[in-house]
Amino acid sequence: MGLFDEIKKKLSHEFIDIVEWLDNTNDTIVHRFERYQNEIKNNAKLIVREGQTAVFINEGQLADVFTPGTYDLTTQNLPILATLKGWKYGFDSPFKAEVYFVNTTLFTDEKWGTKNPFMLSDERFGLVEIRAFGTYSFRINDPGKFVVDVVGTDGNFTNYEVNEHLKSLIVTRFTDTVGEANLPVELYAANTTELSETCQEVMQPEFGRVGIELEKFYIENVSMPEELKKEIFEYSRLDKLDMTKLAQFKAAKAMEAAAKNEGGTAGAGMGMGMGFVLAQQMGGMMNPQAPQQGFGAPQQAAVPPAMPTQVMYHYASNGQQMGPVSIEKLKELFASRTVNKDSLVWKQGMQNWTALKDVEELKSFLGGSTPPPLPTA
Repeated sequence: MGLFDEIKKKLSHEFIDIVEWLDNTNDTIVHRFERYQNEIKNNAKLIVREGQTAVFINEGQLADVFTPGTYDLTTQNLPILATLKGWKYGFDSPFKAEVYFVNTTLFTDEKWGTKNPFMLSDERFGLVEIRAFGTYSFRINDPGKFVVDVVGTDGNFTNYEVNEHLKSLIVTRFTDTVGEANLPVELYAANTTELSETCQEVMQPEFGRVGIELEKFYIENVSMPEELKKEIFEYSRLDKLDMTKLAQFKAAKAMEAAAKNEGGTAGAGMGMGMGFVLAQQMGGMMNPQAPQQGFGAPQQAAVPPAMPTQVMYHYASNGQQMGPVSIEKLKELFASRTVNKDSLVWKQGMQNWTALKDVEELKSFLGGSTPPPLPTA
């Protein structure tokens, strides 16, 4: 051992009898108390401030954990470490152990986001790409587990390092949760509060496995490509509009624009007249009860006549009422002998069931009629 090492060891034995950590940063989560060869004097004072926890590690194994307070480091205050070391009657100065101070305050306004868009399946738009980002807050609620499972031998574990670990977990669980929600894609942005609460509930067990408590989780925005937004807006409008009126309105606007493009005085007059008539027609669409006004005869919308209704027949077969069927179908049933000339039939407007042979429009089923006798000479 060199002379310099001997001096450092001697100074360590003489002066390092207080184990404490004053945090001058805003991002340190775990700080390892450094001293020569990890040696601590017997009866040294351990000072753990509010918002801190001190974790003693012996050869990679978790030993004693101290909450805020001031302690004299003896075998009585270090029962687990004393057992691991095999001390029976106290320990001589110095003894060796790694001491990690863990910041247990709440870390707020931590950012998360999807680096790349992820795919969702929507019933109307198929596969769509969305992105999301937000914030979360956390604290270390099991310092021993956190030091052993996450920190390892890192002497200065920062907020940045833990966030890199947590962000991957958050994005994975967020993607799974949103996919299982199976909401219409336009409703994700409107349900961020409910989604945030669900995601926090799903993620908490994963955080707890490494000694972290997820205090809050917020989804601030769920975004999608501009092309998809336009499709959603169009779909929403079409779903609410009366398509007949929309088509009439567009046709009227096109005719009015065509009239204006005629040019000159005649075009201007036609445009004014057409606009006046179209305004009346649009008013009639919106208020069918209002009388039509215009030049000459009243303007009436062209309405096609009602389609003729098909006559349907009921018929009796084996004592059962059957049908209704069309006259063509009834003719097929007559040809196949399902019904005959004496079968009873009925249609709307008839008072009683009548034999097929006595219904005027059905007599054609019976074949050609017998001609009258020739006139005598």
